Amino acid sequence: MNQTQREIAGLHCHVVDALPKGTKPKISTVICHGFGAPGTDLVSLSFELLRAFPTLEESVQFVFPEAPISMDSLGMLGGRAWWMIDVEQMMQEIEAGEFRDKRKDCPEELKDCREKMMGLVEILMTENELSCDRIVLGGFSQGSMLATDVALHLQEPPAGLFVFSGSLLCEEQWRPLVKQRGLLKVLQSHGFEDPILPYKAAEWLRDLFVESNFDVEFVSFHGEHTIPSEALQKLGKMLKSLTDGM
Repeated sequence: MNQTQREIAGLHCHVVDALPKGTKPKISTVICHGFGAPGTDLVSLSFELLRAFPTLEESVQFVFPEAPISMDSLGMLGGRAWWMIDVEQMMQEIEAGEFRDKRKDCPEELKDCREKMMGLVEILMTENELSCDRIVLGGFSQGSMLATDVALHLQEPPAGLFVFSGSLLCEEQWRPLVKQRGLLKVLQSHGFEDPILPYKAAEWLRDLFVESNFDVEFVSFHGEHTIPSEALQKLGKMLKSLTDGM
């Protein structure tokens, strides 16, 4: 297993693959962590996927960018964020049982993160001699919403998008972009009991994708704010289907 760290487009990244030395990947998969997590939070997913789907060792590179905002000053040592949220307000809303509707939210930091991520995608495409339809984007929670935003803004659609415990954000911006995107393969998962990003808000995002004729697979599960094993297995199958016959 090859595991390295490097700066790509201004983002510190953890890169994992099992490719023979000198071999370029056929698929590059970019996975963005959630709010408050360290940059290493989801790196273990690559090991799980490579163990469960050995053929991916011959073709897939995993890239885990770290969000640019450090949360050390807030007492969350090692934690990072793509954009800041009011944690105290969020906890009050959750404790009061208030429905957290984020459809009108469009964080100021999102544009900068999007530009960095699009730069990262461009560098991966150039280095690995890949077209955009060989890039898979996704993530968990806040990271999945960033990945969605990037997938909708790229000049060409990526090979796939996976949204684990995400939500509909920036609806006024996303709705016209979705309609212009063309066919996009999407894997989405969400827990019925998610207290942080409500299940209904995930359904809104799914419905927006479906209305625009995206190829959507939606995984519901009994659980809270997490990535279930079923969703990870389906991600492995998505990657395998993209690499079969290449």
